[in-house]
Amino acid sequence: MKLILWLLALFAAAVAVTLAAKNMTGRALLEMPPYQIELSLDHFIIGVIAAFFIFYIVVRIILGIFGFSRRHRHKKTDEMLLSGLKAYFEGDFVKAQRNTAIALKLADSSTAQAICAVIAARSANKLDEITARDQYLRTALHQAPDEKSLCLATKTEFLLNDRRYEEALKTLQSLYADGGLQSTVVLQLELEAQQQAGNWDAVIELTEILAKRQSANKTLVRELKHHAQIENIRSKASDLQLLNQYWQHISPMEKMDSKLSVAAARAYISLGNCTIANRIIEQNVPITWDDELIELYAECLDYHVNRQIECAEVWLKSQPNNSQLLLTLGKLCTYCELWGKAQNYLEASLSVEPGHKAHFALAQLNEKLGKHELAMNHYNKGLELTLKQLS
Repeated sequence: MKLILWLLALFAAAVAVTLAAKNMTGRALLEMPPYQIELSLDHFIIGVIAAFFIFYIVVRIILGIFGFSRRHRHKKTDEMLLSGLKAYFEGDFVKAQRNTAIALKLADSSTAQAICAVIAARSANKLDEITARDQYLRTALHQAPDEKSLCLATKTEFLLNDRRYEEALKTLQSLYADGGLQSTVVLQLELEAQQQAGNWDAVIELTEILAKRQSANKTLVRELKHHAQIENIRSKASDLQLLNQYWQHISPMEKMDSKLSVAAARAYISLGNCTIANRIIEQNVPITWDDELIELYAECLDYHVNRQIECAEVWLKSQPNNSQLLLTLGKLCTYCELWGKAQNYLEASLSVEPGHKAHFALAQLNEKLGKHELAMNHYNKGLELTLKQLS
């Protein structure tokens, strides 16, 4: 419709100019020293119109050629990029690197340049071509500074794969320098870097941030936080004050977790603080019935052992066939030289579930009682069970 209107307008203008030219008697003088051209006014007007149309047609032809070249360039870029992506996901990293490198040279948008460079860099990394990998990323950062986040995140991932967490953290800091809300992927990269560095407080802080993100894997985040808490407790096992501060900071609900309780009890035992260690165990065993916690109850012995026996015997009413609880009671009674009770508990533990630890405990008990033959018999049985577990 537009084309028809333009043609009508053009014909109307041509008619108007023709009619006007018939009534014009003037002349036009064109002077370009040393030449002079004298034309009638109607010929001059017709010449100007013809020159305009010739100029217009030439411009359209030039623009058409340029547009065709640009469209061809875009088409070639898209073809090389898509072919490179396909090859990358198929595992043909040589082809992926070659095609995306071509696309990188042809691309004229910063987004396309960054994507091409990252795929080429990842392909080079798979081929262990480190120099080429780093060069692609430098090219992307230079040519597509607007896509800095994509390039630096990729660089950080490469550094973490090489266990170069200090450089990874520096790279992330240069990314954070721009400010703004960081993506979940970037936070996950920092989380991995802090894990490698053993900065467990930072890991816990990051998991708490990620737990609020819809795009984060909540189950994985919880597992990572749980692991970081355990490692944090272990890292503070040489300083009672730091350990106390951290354990008090943990919520009551988290303290009910058996693995955290085991880590805390072990840390306090290593510091010789049996009172707090046993308190942690006593608070958690009736809830979790964790065998590792029950076993630790016989690891830290002080003047409260008789009270520990009473507490464990209360637990035994709820768990009469718990072999680990029977073994722990046997060890506690041995420490207090309650030989008869100790032997009964240890033998009961073996009757529920034969284990090398119970055999070794009975061997030590019989040695103290001077029953060396029985002691040797239990040592042998314990050794057999240990070898069977190792095989």
